[in-house]
Amino acid sequence: MQTSTTTPAKPVRVTKRRAETRARLIDAAFQVFADKGFGNVRIEDVCEAAGYSRGAFYSQFDSLEELFFIIYDQHATHVIERLSTAIAGADDPTDPAGTAERIATALLLDRDWLLIKTDFLLHAARHPDVAQRLVMHRAQLRAAIEDRLTSSAIEPPQALGTVADAARAVIAAYEGVSNQLPLDDDQAAARTWLGQLLHVVLTR
Repeated sequence: MQTSTTTPAKPVRVTKRRAETRARLIDAAFQVFADKGFGNVRIEDVCEAAGYSRGAFYSQFDSLEELFFIIYDQHATHVIERLSTAIAGADDPTDPAGTAERIATALLLDRDWLLIKTDFLLHAARHPDVAQRLVMHRAQLRAAIEDRLTSSAIEPPQALGTVADAARAVIAAYEGVSNQLPLDDDQAAARTWLGQLLHVVLTR
């Protein structure tokens, strides 16, 4: 008797058209999330904004939460890359004022992104499985900042403790300024204030 064998499923081929569809859905979702708020968005809203059907959406993503985390990953990676470049290019790596200014410039203060991030934070607070993933992403950003501060040879204030504590303080300052920006909508003032806060955090 012949034994039937199951042919393994072939991986989805990433064609140029498929990649373009994915990119358009991600871009559309970013704007829809910012305009309506994560909790008010339906898959149909994203599809309409991108000009695609639900079938096109589900050929790329399983859920709106998955799509958000893709957007979050892109921005988190972008922030880490900007931080690495900013701190590595320091004329004086032990200068806290210069490092504070470069970190303030590198951290994203885009109003639409901050609206999306705040909405999803509230959503994640009510869904432990989602919250765990968000915690992991934020930990990666803190670790990157800690690594960059260590490589810069800056000694944080004794009141803060370790470099790891200083990295957490950088995140806290960033989060505080971020929470105010959507109300003020003054990016220049927010970045100046963030630079001043980080200078205090990083000056021994």
